[in-house]
Amino acid sequence: MKTLDSAGPLAGRRVLVRSDLNVPMSEGRITDAGRITASAPTIRGLAEAGARVIVIAHLGRPKGEVVDALSLAPVAPALAEALGREVAFAGDTVGPEARAAVEGLADGGIVLLENLRFDPRETAKDDAARGEFADALAELADVFVSDGFGVVHRRQASVVDIAERLPAYAGGLVAAEVEVSQRLLTDPARPYAVVLGGSKVSDKLGVIDSLLERADVLAIGGGMVFTFLAAQGRAVGRSLVEADQLETARGCLAKAAERGVEILLPTDIVMAASFAADAEHWVAPVEALEETPGGAEALGLDIGPDSAAAFAERIRGARTVFWNGPMGVFEFPAFAAGTRAVAEALTTVHGGAEEGRLTVVGGGDSAAAVRALGFVDEQFGHISTGGGASLEYLEGRTLPGLSVLEG
Repeated sequence: MKTLDSAGPLAGRRVLVRSDLNVPMSEGRITDAGRITASAPTIRGLAEAGARVIVIAHLGRPKGEVVDALSLAPVAPALAEALGREVAFAGDTVGPEARAAVEGLADGGIVLLENLRFDPRETAKDDAARGEFADALAELADVFVSDGFGVVHRRQASVVDIAERLPAYAGGLVAAEVEVSQRLLTDPARPYAVVLGGSKVSDKLGVIDSLLERADVLAIGGGMVFTFLAAQGRAVGRSLVEADQLETARGCLAKAAERGVEILLPTDIVMAASFAADAEHWVAPVEALEETPGGAEALGLDIGPDSAAAFAERIRGARTVFWNGPMGVFEFPAFAAGTRAVAEALTTVHGGAEEGRLTVVGGGDSAAAVRALGFVDEQFGHISTGGGASLEYLEGRTLPGLSVLEG
């Protein structure tokens, strides 16, 4: 994979950087700037090298239409703050505002263009339509830098097609993500613990199958755990269960037993009378989730304290930890304890004196959770910006946005 180290001098050149600035927003305000912070070093380095930097990114899923609430305009000042440099904003992507802003760039200048996905050609299935948009983007620049790891699994104009039209290199963020993912895949220091959460088993089938070939222990929490418990014949009330995945869950358990991988499932669950922050709640053993005040109408919203302690113990005993997915509905304080316990255990591993330890928070909801719970990025070895891209990489899939950078 070609990286910026091989790009040569960039002073005075127009460099188009595909960043991942898809940050969560609420009422026009950024609620988690993690992706902006992670994108800043590559952009700053290019500007300091004298490049004329054109940043492109997306926000949300506007489906090819201009949606005011998904404009990148509020991101520009946040990016400027992260960079410690001025960032201009153009109100279109390949139109007159963008062209004028690029023409006006001085060496070291930075402009952020409007949401790529306002143009339907960005995500078009038709190669010709994507190519047309990529051609227009390519006219703005001399060099392309791919630095949005969260989109490298997508065959989109600003990810793949543009890299076929300009000299293309991986930015520092993408290079770091690939390096960490390779360590998880090919050379993990052992013991190797994987902690998976989130709502659905179906979202993580591929990565479970892949990691059962590599991990020493696989701890499962979050909403997906109820499909595993139901597959074991447990009654789980109204907790989330994917009925069409019960046999798959049984297969995962059987494969783990065959390969000698320890599967760690919760022994207790925080049950609730309803899905609400102020819902009545209690702790129940997994053998009796319906033998509680809520009966068959109760639903699980977090792993219980005994389970959290067991998960934390396994994590602290590991030298490599990969965590993807919260243990419960962390947005509600009453159901955040399991996620907090996992995060605290990871910080202990990262802060350990032993060399070669690696803790990876696998992006998406996990990254949002640790920040929402008051942790900072430096307490972990690596917080991925990838989400779905991270999982697909760990499944062993070919990611088009990476393969196009090879050679």
